[in-house]
Amino acid sequence: MNWTEVTIETAKAGLDLLCAMLTDLGFKGFSVFDPDDFDELMAGRAGHWDYLEEGLQEELTSGEPSVTVYVPENAQGAEQMTAVRSLLEQLKNSADASLYGSLKMSAKGIREEDWANNWKQYFKPLPVGDRLWITPTWVDAPVPAGRTALHIDPGSSFGTGQHDTTKLCLGLLESVVKPGARVLDIGCGSGILSIGAMLLGAGEAWAIDIEQNAAEAAAENAARNGIRAEQYHTFCGNILDDAALADSFGAGYDVVCANIVADILIAMKDLFVRYLADGAALLLSGIIDERLDEVLAAMNGVGLQTVKVEQSAGWAAVLMRK
Repeated sequence: MNWTEVTIETAKAGLDLLCAMLTDLGFKGFSVFDPDDFDELMAGRAGHWDYLEEGLQEELTSGEPSVTVYVPENAQGAEQMTAVRSLLEQLKNSADASLYGSLKMSAKGIREEDWANNWKQYFKPLPVGDRLWITPTWVDAPVPAGRTALHIDPGSSFGTGQHDTTKLCLGLLESVVKPGARVLDIGCGSGILSIGAMLLGAGEAWAIDIEQNAAEAAAENAARNGIRAEQYHTFCGNILDDAALADSFGAGYDVVCANIVADILIAMKDLFVRYLADGAALLLSGIIDERLDEVLAAMNGVGLQTVKVEQSAGWAAVLMRK
């Protein structure tokens, strides 16, 4: 398998935090560069070094702190790249942006602006659950009998259906979406979850993402699937920081889904309770196995009941009820 080396420049104060967030995106290891490490090493060395290769000290003490990860060149890797880009945009626009420095991302062997087009080759039609057939808009392939096509073009947003977190959540949707259901999709990305819910029989959906391009992609994908604009409502904003926006969604949803990361899911636990109708379904995904118990404990702590947990390739999705 081929891999792409992805390096993110940051600030010293943000190194550990950035690594923790990348862990939540499924990265298991990092190469961390901190120019201060060399000075600390030299200050605390024992004995004497007679020779230091010319230019090595400058190489080891110049440049910004950075984190490097390796992304597989396959469908999962393409989704990871999208998730990384989304994370960096969120951090750049957060109140703590100064902690993270420039957050400039570079990918060895591929220009950042070309990555999505280059990796389209890895997005193939696939069945999900018993009823859906996820197909990229640039692929012309027959839809198997008994399945409903969900046409998706993620653009620069997360959600092609290839990633385990998305597949798990779509599979769980089949068991909870009833005809005419009201659906809220938080952190919608490409809109694949809420669009899938509509194709499974939901009557109306609200989709929100912190990135404007994601909200736009979701609306475009809904239209591609024949969903009328009056049935599918998209918004851009951060409901954790914007109380007025959070309040605008009201309550009484039959299904709420959120495929994000563990920390954000935990932070939203009280909002989930507010938005769900009594007996309604909450679908959570984007959870690495190592943090599953933490997420479940947080949700159980606000009265949400665990119904089912699905796991695949180190990821978990959870069905809960209010």
